[in-house]
Amino acid sequence: MYSFIISLIVLVLGYFLYGKFVDKVFGPDSKKVTPAISKADGVDYVILPKWKLFMIQFLNIAGTGPIFGAIMGAKFGPSAYLWIVLGSIFAGGVHDYFSGMLSVRHNGASLPDIMGIYVGKRTKSLMLVFSLLLLLLVGTVFVYSPALIFGEMAGDGSQKAILIWVCIIFGYYILATLLPIDKLIGKFYPIFAACLLFMAIALMVCLFIHWPDIPEFWQGLGNKGAAVGLTGMDKQPIFPCLFITIACGALSGFHSTQSPLMARCMENENEGRETFYGAMISEGIVALIWAAVASYFFFDGGAEASGSSLSASAPEVVTKISKYWLGSIGSILAVIGVAIAPITSGDTAFRSARLVIADAFNIDQKPKKNRLFIAIPIFAITLALLAFNIKNEDGFNIIWRYFGWANLALACFTLWAAVEFLLTKKRGAVILVALIPAMTMTSICFAYIATAKIGFGLPIKWAWPVADITFIVCLMNSIIRRVRLRHQEQKNRS
Repeated sequence: MYSFIISLIVLVLGYFLYGKFVDKVFGPDSKKVTPAISKADGVDYVILPKWKLFMIQFLNIAGTGPIFGAIMGAKFGPSAYLWIVLGSIFAGGVHDYFSGMLSVRHNGASLPDIMGIYVGKRTKSLMLVFSLLLLLLVGTVFVYSPALIFGEMAGDGSQKAILIWVCIIFGYYILATLLPIDKLIGKFYPIFAACLLFMAIALMVCLFIHWPDIPEFWQGLGNKGAAVGLTGMDKQPIFPCLFITIACGALSGFHSTQSPLMARCMENENEGRETFYGAMISEGIVALIWAAVASYFFFDGGAEASGSSLSASAPEVVTKISKYWLGSIGSILAVIGVAIAPITSGDTAFRSARLVIADAFNIDQKPKKNRLFIAIPIFAITLALLAFNIKNEDGFNIIWRYFGWANLALACFTLWAAVEFLLTKKRGAVILVALIPAMTMTSICFAYIATAKIGFGLPIKWAWPVADITFIVCLMNSIIRRVRLRHQEQKNRS
């Protein structure tokens, strides 16, 4: 528990100290007119209060990732705490902040447009396809996964009950995608937030009350799951598996597709740190709490006490521990919170997809018919993916594996856009704010693709050499890029 407390304190301090530093490096300008004012349309460009900006951004990014990912990542032991803390402060927070603030600086631009500005037109085209693929995968997964939870709660978990909830959730997504952002999302999110906050606070209180004997940093950072014989953990080395298992709650490329939504609703650039960096740290805290709860489940008899087994899936861990610690009523609220988390990411995933397409083809989104024109093919593709997911027993896992790969790769691209911004706009060592996480995550991304089954399937022993080579190549490329820019600056002066 002491490692959990230390991690919690460092996360909070990270927001106030490093978050402030990152904000200073970017240099928000309170005098600049934001797109919410210059492009106000009453649909997507709408000024929202600061507290709603934070709340909606937090709910947009906090899907099942910081819950299910943290539970699965907890099997590695206290190394999971380190990745959540360091990832949130130095990678995820930087990633989310720059993706949001670069959008603000460029009139609410979507991620592909930001890539086109800083990385190149070819990358813009690639990111258009890539980000749409990711958003559709997220939307599909986040229709089906909450339907499974609600189907168990409100019915018998049968295929019929699940299909009914799929229809209900899908219908909500259609409305949330088409209506002005302040009409549905802006009104319902505070209610959803209450469930999520209850879940996190209640479980943290239970952790302090029960004070479980969970692994600490000083007991070793090796793979604890493999040491105690947890199923399959002997085949999952910490590098690179931990960094893929816990994405949301540390670093997620999906967040960069969501940040432009709030970039279009900010009245002042000074609201960026609270909205983007603050939401990421808050998600890290949620992930940290669930990692500690799962550590109790896997390492201190929580599975046996709650009437489950060590081979339980992440959703089962949520259900069993919530009921065991919070009772029937508390567990219902906690499970609802877990089910709502993906819904509040799924609805904005489809909304982001609509806006990405609208930006790419310059389609005005104020007329309802234009929104409907874009939304119809988006939802048609989603229905096809849902049909595949339902018909195939392993459909969810197949889609999720590809989402995990796409999510990590997109985060790398976004961080490199931040590097390019700093290279061209700033001087000195501040470039390292984005460069170090960009190089590190690109190395992990290549190591994962090289050794994963959905990639090249190389032996896991190749992970470190691939990562090292990738890191060196990225570093050399950045040095060459910096030298060329300085040479161009000197040439322009002369």
